Amino acid sequence: MTAATFDGFVHADGDRLVDGEGRRLQWRGMGLGNWLLPEGYMWVLHGGPQSPRAIESMISTLVGQPRATEFWRRFRDVFIAEADIARMAAEGFDHVRLAINARVVMSDDAAPLDDGLALVDRLIDWCRTHRLWVVLDLHGAPGGQTGTNIDDSPNGRPELFEDPRHRERTIELWSMLARRYRDETVVAGYDLLNEPIPDDYQHRYADDLAGIYRDLTTAIRAVDPNHLIIYEGSHWATNWSIFTEVWDANSMLQFHKYWSPPDRPSIQQYLDARTRLGLPIYMGEGGENALDWFQTMFQLLEDHEIGWNFWPWKKIDTTTSPCSIDPPPGWSDIVAWAAGQAPQPSADDAAKVLDDLLDRMRLNRCTYRPDVVNAMMRRVPLRLPATGFTFDAGGASRPRGAQPLAGFRDDDGVTVRFTGDGEPDWAHASYSQPAEGFEVVLDTGDWVEYEMTLAAPGVLEVTVEVGGVAFPDVAVDGVSLEPSGTAGLYRTPVPIAAGTHRLRVTATRGDTSLVALTVAPG
Repeated sequence: MTAATFDGFVHADGDRLVDGEGRRLQWRGMGLGNWLLPEGYMWVLHGGPQSPRAIESMISTLVGQPRATEFWRRFRDVFIAEADIARMAAEGFDHVRLAINARVVMSDDAAPLDDGLALVDRLIDWCRTHRLWVVLDLHGAPGGQTGTNIDDSPNGRPELFEDPRHRERTIELWSMLARRYRDETVVAGYDLLNEPIPDDYQHRYADDLAGIYRDLTTAIRAVDPNHLIIYEGSHWATNWSIFTEVWDANSMLQFHKYWSPPDRPSIQQYLDARTRLGLPIYMGEGGENALDWFQTMFQLLEDHEIGWNFWPWKKIDTTTSPCSIDPPPGWSDIVAWAAGQAPQPSADDAAKVLDDLLDRMRLNRCTYRPDVVNAMMRRVPLRLPATGFTFDAGGASRPRGAQPLAGFRDDDGVTVRFTGDGEPDWAHASYSQPAEGFEVVLDTGDWVEYEMTLAAPGVLEVTVEVGGVAFPDVAVDGVSLEPSGTAGLYRTPVPIAAGTHRLRVTATRGDTSLVALTVAPG
C-alpha cells in the first residue's frame, strides 16, 4: 500500500491508477455508508423503513419533528467522527468512499446547502490529517438513479432518467461539487452515479445512462480539468456493456461485487474492458459476506492489480463490518413497531432509546471486529480457507489430473470439492457454514500457496484442518515449519519478519484434503 500523498492529483496513467508523483496505487479503501444516506438494513429495520426519507419519517413519528431534527444533527456528528478516520488509517486503509445523498448538499431549487457541504469539508480535513484520499460518491442522485431505497428515490423509480429536471439538477450538482473541490488533492475522484438502473431498467435506459455520463463529464471538465472521473456500470455496477469507448482519458471504471464466486471468471469481463479501453478499473463496493469470502475475494482483486473499497465501515448489530453498534435496550421494540408487529413506544421512551443509540455509535462504544479487517487484509491472526490460495501464476502446482469444481475457480487447474448439499450458495454468511464447505484435494507432490501479512515480527503457529488423515508439509517463504507433535499444528523455527509472506502447503504423505489453515502468533 502507498500512503496517501496530496502533492498533485490521483489520476489515470493508461490502465494504471497513480498518485500525483506517478506511483502506482493499489487502493484499499472503506465505504462510508449510512452516514449521509441511511439504509434500513444497517439499522436492522427488517420489515420496516428502508430509504433515508422513510427512516427520517419513522424518527419524526416517534419523537416529533424538533427532537428528530436534533437526533439527525447529533447522528451526523457521532456516526462518522475523526476517531473513525484515524482508526481506518491505522488499519492500513488509504481512501474512503463517501456516499452522498443529493438533498444533503443541494436544495430542491439547486442551491448549495452549507450544513451538508460543511460535513463533507470536515471529512476531507480529517482525511488530510490522517492521510487518506476521499472519493465523492453520488449515492442518491436527484430523482433517484436506481428506483430503490438505496438512492432515496421519492417514488420508487429511477426518475433521473425519466424527468429532464432531475437530469439538469444532477448536472448542476456535479458542477457545484467540481467547482468547490477542483483544487483539493485530498479528493481523489468523482464517482458520478452509484449502481444506476438495475434489473429491467439496465436495458430500458442504457443509452440514457451513457448520455448522462457524457454530459456530466463535459460539465465537470468545464470547471475541473484535473480530478479523476469514475463511471459505474448498470445493474448494481455489474453490467459494463455501455463502456464501448473512452469518454475521458483521466477516468476509471467501477464494478461492485456481492454474493458471487470469488474467482477470476467472475471478473473476467472487467479485466477484458481494462485491456480493451486502456483504463484503470476499481471494485468500489463489496462485502456483506463471510470471512472466508472476504479473504479470497480481496486476494483475487490484488492479484489482478484492482483497487478496492469495502462496504461498509459501521452498522448496528453486525458481524460483517469492522464496527458493530450494540443496540440499546428498547431498540428491538422500535424495530418491531416499525415492522407493524408491536405498539408504538411513547415519545419519551423512544427519545431515551435514540439518545442511548447515538452514544453507542461512537467508535469507542462499538464492538470492534478485527477479524473482518484481518480477512480482507490477509493479516495474522486469520483463517485461510483452502480455496483462498493465490490467483497468480505461482499460486498452485496445477497438476495434470486436477478436477476443478464447475462454477468456482474452475480455471485454476486445482481439484476443489464442494462438501455441502446441492450447489454452493454465495449469499451472505452461508459461505462460512460447515454444511457449505469446500476442500482442496492435493495429490502427492501437489501444492498451493497463500498470502499472509504480519504487522510485527514473531513466531507463527499454523493449524492445518484436513478432511482425512494425511497432513501436508507447510513452509513460509521456502522455510519449512516444524510439526509441534500435535497433528496439524506447525511452528516457524525462527521469528518471521513483519510484512507480506507466502505460505506453501504441499501434499507429501499421500492425497490430502485441505479444508483451512489458521495462522496465529506463536
